[in-house]
Amino acid sequence: MSEILGIALRTLWISGTATLLASSWSLLLAYYLSRNPGIAKPLVSVLEGLVGVPTVLVGLVLYMLLSSKGPLGVLGLLYTPYAIILGQAVLITPLVTSVSYRVLSRAWSDYGELALTLGASSSQAATIVLREALPGVVAAVIMGFSRASGELGVALMIGGNIRGYTRVLTTAIALEVSRGEFEYAVMLGAILVAIVLTVSLSLRVLRGLYE
Repeated sequence: MSEILGIALRTLWISGTATLLASSWSLLLAYYLSRNPGIAKPLVSVLEGLVGVPTVLVGLVLYMLLSSKGPLGVLGLLYTPYAIILGQAVLITPLVTSVSYRVLSRAWSDYGELALTLGASSSQAATIVLREALPGVVAAVIMGFSRASGELGVALMIGGNIRGYTRVLTTAIALEVSRGEFEYAVMLGAILVAIVLTVSLSLRVLRGLYE
């Protein structure tokens, strides 16, 4: 049980950190795009297309970048939890950005322009927009966390599935299936689902308290 707990906590830490990291730049980019529709139209189309990129492809690209012969090999991140965090952050960036952009763009159209028309300053209008868009932005972050915690390709290719170090729930499930330990794999899968649901419900409760 101690090993399972360690894997679960590691999954929560890695995916949670990756989500926070991706959100830090994705939300800023989404806000910028919501105020610059000329740039947003082509860029958001690209981002929405990248949402469906296979995780193994992202893992392959990052592996080549982080390997000893790659341009980022000097950082020594390959087969560490930090490589998985970086990989998951890159993976979910298009999802969080594109969904947040849609929410913020609609909020500006519905509330921001009206506030400016009624005499509000730009900062006041931005505050109103961010407040109204918060539920949708939280939903985008939840989607990003679910995507990060449930991916396999990145964690396996650049994390290495090292026991006690980079092994997360998805790589542990894949390992147990390859061993024929299906009951153990199902239990790990149930834990993964429980983590995703718990985080999602917790954020929704916090959002409800804010509202």
